[in-house]
Amino acid sequence: MLKPVLLLMGVASAVLATPVFAQTLPYHADPDAREMLPSLTPVPAIRFLTTADFPPFNYRDESGELVGFNIDLAKRICVEVDVACTIQVWPWDQAATALSDNLGDALIAGLAMTPENGELFDFSSTYLALPGRFVTRAEDIEGFRPASLAGEPVAVRAGSAHAEFLDRYLPNVEAMPFDTESAALEAVKSGTVSAWFGDAMRASFWLNDNLACCGFAGDAYFRPHLFGEGLTIAMPAGHDPVRHSIDWALVRLKENGALDELYLRWFPVGFY
Repeated sequence: MLKPVLLLMGVASAVLATPVFAQTLPYHADPDAREMLPSLTPVPAIRFLTTADFPPFNYRDESGELVGFNIDLAKRICVEVDVACTIQVWPWDQAATALSDNLGDALIAGLAMTPENGELFDFSSTYLALPGRFVTRAEDIEGFRPASLAGEPVAVRAGSAHAEFLDRYLPNVEAMPFDTESAALEAVKSGTVSAWFGDAMRASFWLNDNLACCGFAGDAYFRPHLFGEGLTIAMPAGHDPVRHSIDWALVRLKENGALDELYLRWFPVGFY
């Protein structure tokens, strides 16, 4: 029996620079997608499944309420499609199995688009890309160029796709592997290394508490063959009416600014 693979991955997607906001905003949805009416097959309701262990996407706040980027997005999708919406919490190691058993219509919890999962599930278009980025000390951000890191120590998480990226595209840097992202970023803060390269979203969480010392430097890098396919919503294979409705809603939410609004709300330190 095939078992679902649960991983949170990145995606290749362009970024949208806009002068209206201080942050650079992403193309959350597929830029090639068109606003098409959802399937004529009626979708009376969407039963979303999620987890409660991954802030700021899906978690319980101090009052016990289920909140997060994914939770708000699920609610906005249901409003856009004009259907009833329920959101049910499952443990991380049971969520995909619950979806495959048809205990829900859609899983919004970071299920990876792997070949194994592709045999069990269909996926929506991407709603959030997760690029790779450099982090340096604040005084090194202005005028930063990756080429200037030749011969310099750069922290990466050991065995990660980002370490592979450095080895492939910047072989002249001195990659220094660390067991965790936080340990690698702390090495930037202490001055042990000149920069860090890795998952920009995870770095943004760390930067929330460390903006006095450090920040993103240079551009965001999108490599789908290395960093993965980004955040999507999974459905049981063959549930086309639900998938079409969700894809339609994602295009609409990008066009009307709702996705950008959610991004700015939940990610005060933007990672694009």
